[in-house]
Amino acid sequence: MCGITGWANLDSRVPPFDGAQELLHAMCERMVHRGPDSEGLFVTTGAALGMRRLAIIDLVTGEQPVFNEDKSVAVVLNGEIYNYREIRGELEKRGHTFRSASDTEVLPHLYEEYGDKMVDHLNGMFAFALWDATRRRLLISRDRFGEKPLYWGVFDNTLLFASEPKVLLAHPAVRPSLNLQALRQYLSFDYVPAPLSIYSGISKLPAAHQLTLEDGKITVAPYWRLSYKTQTPVPTESEAAVALRELLADSVRMRLVSDVPLGVLLSGGVDSSTVAALAVRASSEAVKTFSISFAETSFDESAYARSVAKFLGTDHHEERLSANLAANLVSEIGAWMDEPFSDPSLVPTYLLSRFTRKHVTVALGGDGGDELFAGYPMYAGHRWAEIYTRVPGPLRRAVEQLIRLLPVKTKNLSLDYKATRFVTGAKFDTVARHHVWFGSFTPVEQEQLLTPEVLYETDSDIYRDARVLMEECDNLDLVTRMQSIDTRLYLAEDILTKVDRASMAVSLEVRAPFLDPRVAEFAASLPLNYKLRGHKTKYILKKAVADLLPPFVTRRGKKGFGVPVAEWLKFKLKPLARDLLSPERVKRAGVFNPEFVSRLQYEHETGVANHRKLLWTLLMFELWHESFIETARRIETSVETQK
Repeated sequence: MCGITGWANLDSRVPPFDGAQELLHAMCERMVHRGPDSEGLFVTTGAALGMRRLAIIDLVTGEQPVFNEDKSVAVVLNGEIYNYREIRGELEKRGHTFRSASDTEVLPHLYEEYGDKMVDHLNGMFAFALWDATRRRLLISRDRFGEKPLYWGVFDNTLLFASEPKVLLAHPAVRPSLNLQALRQYLSFDYVPAPLSIYSGISKLPAAHQLTLEDGKITVAPYWRLSYKTQTPVPTESEAAVALRELLADSVRMRLVSDVPLGVLLSGGVDSSTVAALAVRASSEAVKTFSISFAETSFDESAYARSVAKFLGTDHHEERLSANLAANLVSEIGAWMDEPFSDPSLVPTYLLSRFTRKHVTVALGGDGGDELFAGYPMYAGHRWAEIYTRVPGPLRRAVEQLIRLLPVKTKNLSLDYKATRFVTGAKFDTVARHHVWFGSFTPVEQEQLLTPEVLYETDSDIYRDARVLMEECDNLDLVTRMQSIDTRLYLAEDILTKVDRASMAVSLEVRAPFLDPRVAEFAASLPLNYKLRGHKTKYILKKAVADLLPPFVTRRGKKGFGVPVAEWLKFKLKPLARDLLSPERVKRAGVFNPEFVSRLQYEHETGVANHRKLLWTLLMFELWHESFIETARRIETSVETQK
């Protein structure tokens, strides 16, 4: 695990400029948190590769960049290749020789054999950059689900790339400016989906995509897409459960390979408990598990984690925290989250990562289970919404009036909050409804929030790209199509982004056994009723592991990794929110209507409405804007003044 960066000139004949090594080092310095153990730099005619390393595999000789035998191919990798031993064995049979035992070193040799098709052979989480000196060609690849990030842009006839945007901002040609279309996406989804980033001129390489630069031409293209075609013949439930268990067990086994201490992040839910149970079976030593607990009971799942740990016999570690203590971290997020990101579970994810890193360097998590096995309540919610929309209009309006009379609560997923979100989303088409339930500002609310200038300069069809993703799904079932969208959007851009940033901020590597392509492809090939049985979610997964877990794990509903945002905004974070969302600040940013923002604050603080989602989204944007846009503007003004 590490962070990578570098560049390639559009004219590959351009020799290194004076200070190229120093600039590459400065860019690497921006991501020391991703790799505190060592640095590797490679500067040559036409290109440069840099990396910061968190040593996991082959601690002694696993430095990067790595090369093929004649050093005509150089590679830097962020991530892990789990099947590298099998790949290495095949390559050695073909005559390739290796100087280390690292997973990264298989990449240049694999490229020699298969070219760009090398990614078809990889089972791992990765973003890597490869420079082919013979063809003067750059190849950048990102893993199938987007576990590892990659940003890029062209500035001054040079293609720059990095694991995080802040690294690109260290280059003198890059000046941070707000991408208004990305802002609209952020307000809708709580994150900025690829290929956009919040910065004008900087793009994300989407998951399962490759970028090539050759002869001055840049090409970005997908190399893989998860198929949802139901396999034939359809296996029986028992056959499917056995096969799934075997695939998951092998995936966990592969992800236990490490030369440093390793553990499991345990919430007590079915996904993380499954990973922990299979890790216990595969490990010859006591498995370390980690969880955090909160004093606020509506947000605390620690009792479930403790029960699972006791049942499995793990070496369990728990840190008890006050949610108010967690709130103190909010103002720090803007400093290391270099795009606005409004999933509040980023805070406890960071706290859990920080606690876990005190004990281990690598941890396994349960991410991906909800998307693959239809674990979100919204999937069943779509069925209810289809029924609700057929209810006569007068009766629907009466229901909505009753919901407005419900007392406004601040507890996690309170009845009034869920009911309000349901009826709001039910008014939209399927794709819009799904993201209204998941996201923050509806299209109507954005019309009220954004200034006329922003509305004029941006595309109002916020969900167009999501509709394209739905049409690309090779299954006509509505819920399956929503799973497909969530895997390519919510999983990649929210869940995995959150885990990557929160864990790498403290130099912790997190691995996701559910995202083994074999597991994902098998899950996607099963009929929907194997995953969503009536309103029972993750049916086949629970059947596959029922004998490994306490009965309550497979019976309880999904709770999520929540924090008391509504309470924070009324009390603990009220001064911060009032400062960052003050009319003066909002006017200075120039994108929001100050009166509308003030109204949201007033209604939330007085208990008229629960606007936690909307206000949190605005607060996270302003934190980012202050840290990256306003700070850069002040520095630029200071420099101009001193001239």
